[in-house]
Amino acid sequence: MPQISSQEFEQLPLRVHTLLADVPLHDVWVVELPRVRSGITLEAFRCSARDGFFTPSPAVRALLNLRFFVGRLLGWDRGPTEVASGEAFANRLTPADRAASLAPAGLKDGPFRVVYRFENEHLAELTNRTAHAAALSALVETENSYRFYFAVYVRSVGRLTPLYMAAIDPFRKLIVYPSLLRSVRARWSRTVGAT
Repeated sequence: MPQISSQEFEQLPLRVHTLLADVPLHDVWVVELPRVRSGITLEAFRCSARDGFFTPSPAVRALLNLRFFVGRLLGWDRGPTEVASGEAFANRLTPADRAASLAPAGLKDGPFRVVYRFENEHLAELTNRTAHAAALSALVETENSYRFYFAVYVRSVGRLTPLYMAAIDPFRKLIVYPSLLRSVRARWSRTVGAT
């Protein structure tokens, strides 16, 4: 699954570009999906997938379980932090953003919390003692296909953030994200492509 440049990604008309303008874009990935018909939205895809479009492989589940185990041992994931309560990305939403969102800000979404969920754009955040991160999923219809974008933003919460991100980057880039994005393509074929 290819990574794309931040310049290409920033050309897309997405709300995240202004909402997180001051948060570093860590990386962005894209999956080409067949265009079976026009007008498919990210929300329709999410609903057709029922339990979400990301399905972790056994290797990814093992890595996540290891990360959560280490996080518990070292206290990385314990309790709210100052960042979680005072600087949540959801606090940046305008009244118009909140009205347009299909899910309330702060709604639990796995280990993440929803910032917003629009028809074709979903932003969720995660805050712990290693990083304040946001994950964006977006679906864009092109002339011949759909493009599913997955972007990760990371704001430092201390000296541990750059070390932590450097340590997990090889696993994210070589195992976790390619596996999750392959599952998006497979889920698209099973749900959207089947109708």
